[in-house]
Amino acid sequence: MSQANRDDVDFRALMEDVRPLRSATNRADPGRARRAPSEAQLARRESAAAETAGRDFLSDDFVDLVPPFDPLSFQRDGIQQAVVDRLRHGGYPVQASLNLLRRPLEECRRLLPPFIREAYAHDLRSVLIVHGRGREIDSPPNVLRSYLAKWLGAFDEVQAYVSAGQADGGLGATWVMLRKSERARSANRERQQKRRG
Repeated sequence: MSQANRDDVDFRALMEDVRPLRSATNRADPGRARRAPSEAQLARRESAAAETAGRDFLSDDFVDLVPPFDPLSFQRDGIQQAVVDRLRHGGYPVQASLNLLRRPLEECRRLLPPFIREAYAHDLRSVLIVHGRGREIDSPPNVLRSYLAKWLGAFDEVQAYVSAGQADGGLGATWVMLRKSERARSANRERQQKRRG
């Protein structure tokens, strides 16, 4: 008996007790109906969706590479140049800092949103992000530094950012000025009104 005939006989032996489904019930039985998700499952889904939305908010698509010796600078309309200059020269205290040196881009993308939002929630105004830029004069452009230039402008909380002065890390660090929260603005208005009498 050939191998094909043996396989055919084996197959028939295996399929001997198999019967075709009747046409009225020609669907497989999926088992019991699924229950609605629990509250814990729904909460986990919401949390995962929020985390994904936070990551998607900062794109890791194409970015124009910033040359290693070009300073970063950005300011929204209405921000005075004197404020940006003071920020550049370290005229504001470091209220919080984020060190992204030697971290993978995806990790930096994940760490940046909670850092900015938490600083804003605690009414911090000036924060420092350390990212590096390359040690040699002919170093290639720093990819993270280029992405930061793209990402920071996407935050509504960010009013301005500039490369730090030499004492604060130079081109390997970036000062970020956050806008005042509504709570801080309200407290400021109250102080101004008390002064006026």
